Amino acid sequence: MSREIWNDRCIISPSLICLDLCNLEQQVRMVEASGIGMLHVDILDGHFSPSMPLGLDTVKQLRKKTDLELEAHVMTTAPQYFVDELLDCGVSQIVFHIETADHVDGLLNYIHGRGVRAGVALKPATSLRTLDYVLDKCDAVLLMLINPGFAQCAGEAQVLYADRKIRELRKMIDERGLNTKIILDGRVSPENIQTYGAGTANIFVAGSTCIRKDDLTGSLKKVNDLAGRLNASPVR
Repeated sequence: MSREIWNDRCIISPSLICLDLCNLEQQVRMVEASGIGMLHVDILDGHFSPSMPLGLDTVKQLRKKTDLELEAHVMTTAPQYFVDELLDCGVSQIVFHIETADHVDGLLNYIHGRGVRAGVALKPATSLRTLDYVLDKCDAVLLMLINPGFAQCAGEAQVLYADRKIRELRKMIDERGLNTKIILDGRVSPENIQTYGAGTANIFVAGSTCIRKDDLTGSLKKVNDLAGRLNASPVR
């Protein structure tokens, strides 16, 4: 990568599964050309969420093709196996679901021990109270704004309490003086980026609400330019 992106206030992370998976290398080249430095890699097992669009071997091959940061979101019932495989893939960050990990603290330690950034993901209705004793160990917390497995449902909107949850998590992090990143995932729109990208949330998973397959270059440029303006704006 040409520059370090982790210190940016607003980072765009296009969802890999929202790209054309039959022309993945070409699509990733378009992401690189847009100036975006990160890809969001969803790993699903078909059980935790009723789909399985991306295999681990694809991630391994992709790692050989690009220097983009790969942040992995492990959406599985039993995360340990997938975490091990992703660590061998060379991903930059792994977030796993707090609802399915038997030993959350231990798994965070395990990932950190391999020199990789680690964090947890929360389904929409999972309380922030589950973070109480592990937040200090999290490089990132991913908040799902829609229910897992329902991104393909056109009528599935962001939960009504999304704003309250995002702002309450920001308050928790600030009160503890942490540098934990907030990742927003699920129907993330340019309006969401504008609202939260100047200091509330940090990483925005750009899916079908932000990215147009019929104009990938133009839509990527639009959201990346928006992030650039927010990063250049004064701190609120």
